[in-house]
Amino acid sequence: MTQTQTLSIADSRQAILERMAAAARGALMPPGGRDPADITLVAVSKQQPQEKIAAMLDAGQRVFGENRVQEAQARWVDGPNRREGLELRLIGPLQSNKAREAVALFDVIETLDREKLAAALAGAFEREGRTPRLYIQINTGEEPQKAGVAPGEADAFIARCRDHYGLAIEGLMCIPPEAEAPGPHFALLARIAQRNGLARLSMGMSADFETAIRFGATSVRVGSALFGGRG
Repeated sequence: MTQTQTLSIADSRQAILERMAAAARGALMPPGGRDPADITLVAVSKQQPQEKIAAMLDAGQRVFGENRVQEAQARWVDGPNRREGLELRLIGPLQSNKAREAVALFDVIETLDREKLAAALAGAFEREGRTPRLYIQINTGEEPQKAGVAPGEADAFIARCRDHYGLAIEGLMCIPPEAEAPGPHFALLARIAQRNGLARLSMGMSADFETAIRFGATSVRVGSALFGGRG
């Protein structure tokens, strides 16, 4: 890892934080804007090389998002990075048979999207003695190729997770369709969260995190704008 790479990563992170802060202060609600400290930057570390991860850690980043359980284990358990003092979030689809491994590793699981997985997570919580915070993924665009609960089924699914499986749901997550304006999808997610008493919203990525913040995002998942291209 060279000094130039370290500075580049640190500068990229600082620029994103400044843009996040500006978007928060410019939000229409509440009046006067939002406190930037209420919004978490999740560095999407999936498929990034070790030198870029090390540089991001050196820059002070402590919250990371991973897409796959196995890749996260290789990076944060078996690899050179220290797990202590970090928050790891699973932001990719989770297979039910990987629930126990995910519960053992992650602090936050953002992609709960079906009843079979809810049952698997409830069992894993009991076996592992850990209770990662949970977000339900909503497929706001109802795209068939994408994971997530359909918006019209969200209220019933949230209630089922709470009442039948005893899961404490912290918030909601979405990934809007690439070809559509993200604002309406963020607004939809915020409405579903509000009527279900959920205050946390994971929404917004490299291309649209400022819009997400204006619509109430409490965490944004940023990869390419932080790390540059993979490789």
